[in-house]
Amino acid sequence: MTVYGVPPVSVVGESYCAPYPLELIVKKKIKKLSNAQFEVFDLSGNLLLQVDGGVWNFQLKRVLRDPAGFPILTIRGKVLTLWHKWKAHAGESTDDSNVLFTVKQSHPLQIKKAINVFLTANSKKKEPDFHISGSYTSLSFKVYQGRRLIAEHNFTLESFCKGKERYKVKVYPEVDYAFVVALLVILDENDTP
Repeated sequence: MTVYGVPPVSVVGESYCAPYPLELIVKKKIKKLSNAQFEVFDLSGNLLLQVDGGVWNFQLKRVLRDPAGFPILTIRGKVLTLWHKWKAHAGESTDDSNVLFTVKQSHPLQIKKAINVFLTANSKKKEPDFHISGSYTSLSFKVYQGRRLIAEHNFTLESFCKGKERYKVKVYPEVDYAFVVALLVILDENDTP
C-alpha cells in the first residue's frame, strides 16, 4: 500500500509497516555481563518487539521476536573484523539462503560512523540500499533509503541507570519498524566495546 505517493519500505515484513509516523519507545536492560535485552513499545505501552542475545561476548547473535516470543529475525555479527559485518536471517535460520540483508561499516577506520545496508547476501555491491549516519554512542542516528529519511532519533535518555536505558525512535509512514529496530541493535553492538 502506498501512502501519499510514498512507496513502502518492507524488509522484514509488511505487517511491520504502519500508514502513519510511529514513535517507538525502546528500553534496553543489561541483565548480566553477557546478556542484554531490548523491548520496543508503542506510545500506548503495547509491546511490539523483543530482542535478546549476548553482549560483550564473541557469539554476536541477537534474536528479534514478536510480542508472543516467536522469532522474526536472527542477527549475526562477524567476530574479529574491522568492517563490523552483520547478516540478518529470517526467523531463527542462519543459512545464507535466508539472508534478508547485510550491514557493513563503510570504512573500517572512519571517525564518524557511516553504515551501509544491502538487501542481498552479497555486500560487494557498490551502492547500498540503505545508509545509516550517526551511531548509538554519538547520541543520534538517521536511516536513509537513498536520500529519503525513513527513521531517526536524537537520543535524549529518559533514564540511564542500573543497566537500563529508555529512549524514543521515530519511524516514518510505511517503513518497516522491525527493520529499523534491527539496525538500532546492530548500531548498539558496533558501539559496545
